[in-house]
This record gives sequence, C-alpha cells and structure tokens, in this order.
Amino acid sequence: MDHIAFDPGWWVSAVELPVLGGMALMIWRARQESDHRIDELEHRLDVGLGQAREALAAYKLEVAKSYATTGYLKDVEQRLTEHLVRIEGKLDGCQSCAK
Repeated sequence: MDHIAFDPGWWVSAVELPVLGGMALMIWRARQESDHRIDELEHRLDVGLGQAREALAAYKLEVAKSYATTGYLKDVEQRLTEHLVRIEGKLDGCQSCAK
C-alpha cells in the first residue's frame, strides 16, 4: 500500500484559489448590481421629486388664482351688511306693530 503524501501546495492551487476567485467575482458582481440599483433608485427619486415640485407649483398657482381679493371681500361684506340692516329694519317694524 502506497502512501500518498498530502501536498498543501496542490490543495491551495487546485481548490482554494479557484474558490476564492469565484467568491471575489461573486462579490464584485453583487457590488456592481447594487451600485446599478442604487443609481436607478436615485434617478427615480429625482424624477418623482421633480414631479411633486411641479404639482405643488401648479397647486400654488391655482390657489393664487382663485384666492379672494381684498376688494372682493369688502364688496361681499358691504352687501351682507346692507341685507342685515334691511332685515333689522323689518324686525324693528314688526316689533312696533306687535305693541
């Protein structure tokens, strides 16, 4: 029975180096893929943020267009005051009739 001597150099060159090379390749590919996905997500975020800003600007413009002006509010206040004075006058007239 012949004894085969264990040669560590053979083990390193035949098994460990290819395994370590494969692991290094896997890590490199995973890093490349994660970098690509991060770039893609950053782009999506930038696009979404731009759309949100545009929508907010459009909403602000719409609010500014439909916002009641001071002149309009004074006009409405004057008309309401006139109506209330007329109603008050009618109520005062009805109270004097009831006495």
